[in-house]
Amino acid sequence: MKTLARGLAVVVVSPVLLWYALMARGARRDLVLEGCSQLLALAPGLCGQYVRRAFLSYALAECASTAVVGFGTIFSKADARLEAGSYVGPYCTIGLAHIGPGVLIAAGVHIPSGPRTHGVDPGSIRDQPRHERLVHIGAGAWIGNNVVVLADVGDGTVVGAGAVVTRPLPAEVIAAGVPARVIRGRDGGPAAAE
Repeated sequence: MKTLARGLAVVVVSPVLLWYALMARGARRDLVLEGCSQLLALAPGLCGQYVRRAFLSYALAECASTAVVGFGTIFSKADARLEAGSYVGPYCTIGLAHIGPGVLIAAGVHIPSGPRTHGVDPGSIRDQPRHERLVHIGAGAWIGNNVVVLADVGDGTVVGAGAVVTRPLPAEVIAAGVPARVIRGRDGGPAAAE
């Protein structure tokens, strides 16, 4: 049944895939991805999840057949990766990110392309050089509602709601706050040395 649903989703999304294939050339690829992602973000329910995955499997560097992308979520970088069993909740914005297997990302999470997506020197922001960096979210990590992730998150790490991750977080810890700080290890003990 899932195979049939996946095939049907590809048929439904084929006009968007054709548009993307025709328009996505060179530097425009990210811009076209973002526009198509905005359109498909509006498809509701389970059907919307299948349609988004069908498109993202083609448009992203990787989108596993078991990844789930919620309503209202927008991708802006074609080099993003979604591994097997990953879940991205509703109303997220994802830039240049590698989301590992089994990652759970709650609603309203923002993962831009690193901490400095552009310079801040005098002059127009539009003319600043770009400083994008791939952000890794490790296998099995949990990211709470409304978190901003600007740095890597280790395998199995839990990030509390509303946190802002400005520095890399190690594996198997619980972190929270602005900026996010390690509270303790997931096993209940103190976190291992960072």
